[in-house]
Amino acid sequence: MRIGEIAALVGVTSRAVRHYHHIGLLPEPARQANGYRAYTVRDAVLLARIRRLTEIGLSLDEVRDVLADDAGRELGEVLAELDADLARQEREIRERRQVLAVLLEAPLTSDGPLSPALAALLDHAPATTSPAAAKDREHLALLDAAGDGAGAELFAALRPLAEDPGVLGLYERLDELEEAGDDDPRIAALAAELAAAVPDEVLAVIPDGEPSAAGFGRVLLDDYPPAQRAVVRRVMEELAARGRRRGTS
Repeated sequence: MRIGEIAALVGVTSRAVRHYHHIGLLPEPARQANGYRAYTVRDAVLLARIRRLTEIGLSLDEVRDVLADDAGRELGEVLAELDADLARQEREIRERRQVLAVLLEAPLTSDGPLSPALAALLDHAPATTSPAAAKDREHLALLDAAGDGAGAELFAALRPLAEDPGVLGLYERLDELEEAGDDDPRIAALAAELAAAVPDEVLAVIPDGEPSAAGFGRVLLDDYPPAQRAVVRRVMEELAARGRRRGTS
């Protein structure tokens, strides 16, 4: 194969191939008598590997390290890995299209598109003008958008909580703390009631040690003013403690 042919086969530009040669990432192939580079199947596999690694966010230096680890492997092993990677991508695309098909059949909302699991949860939540409830909805939408489908079990487990009319009163009490300080005496009691309202089924579908004030939890906490943040932090701590107690019982 010539440079244009291998570039087209792998899905990169000839310029990219030359750049990889220039920085030593892709070894120069043997040249024919007429001076043209002659690429082999192994060259194509290596170029495809480089493309795939850069597509998932690795820097060229990081790609170099990965390829160095692969240097002693047999061609068949590398081809099998590439084939498995393509199969994984095909599965992911099919799953995304299945979700998209469901979304296209449902009416789009202002905060959509939402996954079918989250849409079903929100459909069962009572109407309210509570700012705290609206913020909760935004956080669920963020979790839905940032997740990989693993939120479906969580949203299903939250259904009894969404249908509990007593939760509206808890949201209203949280709204009342919007301008309060983090030493407000109402914080502890409200946090305890909110944590108690969360069904045990929710704890069964979240990772050990979660929710926590790190990662998504930290982003969530930063979205609240001081007193509300203190309430939510206490709820996280209590739910994490309940999860640990369940794991040891």
